[in-house]
Amino acid sequence: MNVIISNKYQSMLQTLEIDVIKSLNGEFEVDDIVNQFQNFFFQRMILDITALKNYRDIKTLQKLSISLDMDKVILLLDESAEGTSSDYLSKLISMGIYNFTKNVEGIMYLYNNPNSYRDVAHIQQLDLTSTQDVVVEKYESTVTGTRIIGVKNVTKQSGSTTFTYMVKKQLEKNYSVVAIEVNKNDYRYFNDKNLVSTTSLEVGNVVARYTDKDIILIDINDSIQAEQICHDVIYLVEPSIIKLNKLMFLNNKAFSNLKGKKVVLNQSVLNKKDVLDFEYEAGVKVFYNMPPLDEREKSIHTLNAFLSRLGFNKQQSEEQ
Repeated sequence: MNVIISNKYQSMLQTLEIDVIKSLNGEFEVDDIVNQFQNFFFQRMILDITALKNYRDIKTLQKLSISLDMDKVILLLDESAEGTSSDYLSKLISMGIYNFTKNVEGIMYLYNNPNSYRDVAHIQQLDLTSTQDVVVEKYESTVTGTRIIGVKNVTKQSGSTTFTYMVKKQLEKNYSVVAIEVNKNDYRYFNDKNLVSTTSLEVGNVVARYTDKDIILIDINDSIQAEQICHDVIYLVEPSIIKLNKLMFLNNKAFSNLKGKKVVLNQSVLNKKDVLDFEYEAGVKVFYNMPPLDEREKSIHTLNAFLSRLGFNKQQSEEQ
């Protein structure tokens, strides 16, 4: 079932031939929408952008993208020059908002064929602003000895936040480490000064601020900017049947995009034969099969073995 939130384009959205479980009309604070739908199950949300107060301020959309699953949201844009400019659209894409359109036909297409980054990348590439170029150039010229490793969920909610935190705890026994999460604020629950939360627009500057560290870990959360500045990216897949089926339903080419990359089965109970079967069916090589971890343990052998595979020999010597 679906949600429709309308304002200026209410009459247009009333013509949609979809099942609707909840419909709102008017102008709303972004916090009101987040509070009402953050834990509300829906298949798709059709959101008239004019229903958001201050929608021309990109921070309003940023707040929405942090709190809701934007893969399930279709954004109906207005006709204003500001709201449909290449700069505005590029910023939407940077926040993981890929499904936007200006008409009913576009809504129905995205309803049945949701976009991935690949489908909208050309829009962002047309408007890589000079500010973004400077950030990347600054990072590349100043980060020499620091190794930057990203962690990204492939299947939904595969544990990237906790995984990154546990890797940080294990590494900081022998290295100076900071962990950065992008477009979320979950690190506040760990009460750790070496955990930093930021946004896609600021991640380059934040990374440059920690170039004195041996290792920077980044919980990517669909941030294109964050992914691009990593030396290595760990792609987490939780190999449960429901998670894998949901992934393939949303993007049946998900695994073909992971060929040659570091795929980690996280929270996995698969045995060696199961892993071989998974590799055959998915067409990808598994970098590591990580079982469920106990975050209260001080030293975890399998996590040390994983870090050794990444090239952290100090972790290996500690186990020996």
